[in-house]
Amino acid sequence: MAKNEHRKEHDRLAEQRLTGLASELYSHFVDGKIPYVNMPSRTKNNIEFNENSDVWVYGGRESERSAKTVKGAFQLLKTSHVLDFLLKNHIGNNRGSTLRELYYISENWDIAKFKEQPESDRLVEDLEIISSLQREYFHMRPEEDGATLFGPLQLREETKRGDRDIHCQEDVGESGYQIPFNVENIDFIDHDAKFIIAIETGGMYARLIENGFDELNDAILVHLKGQPARSTRRMIKRMNEELGIPVVVFTDGDPWSYRIYASVAYGAIKSAHLSEFMATPAAKFVGVQPSDIVEYELSTDKLTDKDVDALRSELTDPRFETDYWKEQINLQLEIGKKAEQQAFAGKGLDFVTKTYLPDRLSDMGII
Repeated sequence: MAKNEHRKEHDRLAEQRLTGLASELYSHFVDGKIPYVNMPSRTKNNIEFNENSDVWVYGGRESERSAKTVKGAFQLLKTSHVLDFLLKNHIGNNRGSTLRELYYISENWDIAKFKEQPESDRLVEDLEIISSLQREYFHMRPEEDGATLFGPLQLREETKRGDRDIHCQEDVGESGYQIPFNVENIDFIDHDAKFIIAIETGGMYARLIENGFDELNDAILVHLKGQPARSTRRMIKRMNEELGIPVVVFTDGDPWSYRIYASVAYGAIKSAHLSEFMATPAAKFVGVQPSDIVEYELSTDKLTDKDVDALRSELTDPRFETDYWKEQINLQLEIGKKAEQQAFAGKGLDFVTKTYLPDRLSDMGII
């Protein structure tokens, strides 16, 4: 199917499902019922492993959003305003808005306006869950595009100025190719990559490019920019599934970074409804491992109380319920230390690319 036809199909689905929700709420009034919608409980206690897709998704626990309470009535009123705006302005007029813009647009909705942006962000997520569609179908854009990638990949990107072919080593600067917010507008043409390495920090991403790690190892480097954007996770998943390229994730050695890996491989708890669309269950964790901190005697910082609480929480998180993660997390709690990716620089600027990563990737069977 051509991309233009894809867009028309996406618009048709979005219009159908958003209109369906509005009709359902209206029918409650007609039938003399108190309007309500049912939503999955969005907690780690309600995520379960889907054996068909190998990702974590929401389970069967639900909560009701109902006009029985003043708070619930306001929530449904705001939902109705958002539905009207998306259908008339976005889909009806082929326009789009950012999440931030939606928050400011609501200033004109009198008592239905949002008090803060996280409230409007959550409502858009609710509509994704109810409709089983991604927000891109509603023409909702994030504030920022995805991160960057650098490596032996040639692609074609559809833009408003026409298609353009890009080689992600030869046609870009050292910052790499900027991943757009909607990666469905990308076609893969060719590649010479043996694996993809997703990297948490900009400093380590730049180090690998400067040291020629991509050329020496036929690797596609992806900068995650901390907690990765949806488009970044979707890009990684597409390259893995459509091109058959293995994925590894390289982060700092702390509990927050392990959650970055989990969001790439297993899906994030708050967006478990999108796990099958964005998560890459084949992705493997390279490090920094707590065992690396001990083995390489890396420079460290002491775990804070919040770090300790986060690690203990991960021991009860089903996404980390493996012997490997239990061993590593318990080791970190025992040593009471954490380390950044840049700690490898203490062994020399080439150590991470000439020693650590080759050894670790070889042990993992990647190279």
